[in-house]
Amino acid sequence: MSKAWQVHARHILDAIEKIRRIQQRGDLTQDEMLYDATLRNLQTLSEATQRLPDELKQAYPGIPWQQISGFRNILVHNYLGEIDAQTVQAVVQQHLPPLQDAVRNMLAG
Repeated sequence: MSKAWQVHARHILDAIEKIRRIQQRGDLTQDEMLYDATLRNLQTLSEATQRLPDELKQAYPGIPWQQISGFRNILVHNYLGEIDAQTVQAVVQQHLPPLQDAVRNMLAG
């Protein structure tokens, strides 16, 4: 397995950290600039997950890898009518912590 995947794993962790800093600035459901910044980082994160080797992702079946990819497609292709700020907030709160843990474990392994 090539080590090139590690750069993408670090992109995921960087995007998660940026989203955490965005959250500290306020409520993304009430501030469109924070919402847009969060969406941009979710796009980066989602794109990077597609670059991780399937063998690694299979070791973390609790992470919804296909849904992350689908979310990326919604973001990139501007189907924003299908998501709202509350959905984005829920994704950030519920799904980023386990993803962060999984990616950290991948890099440590």
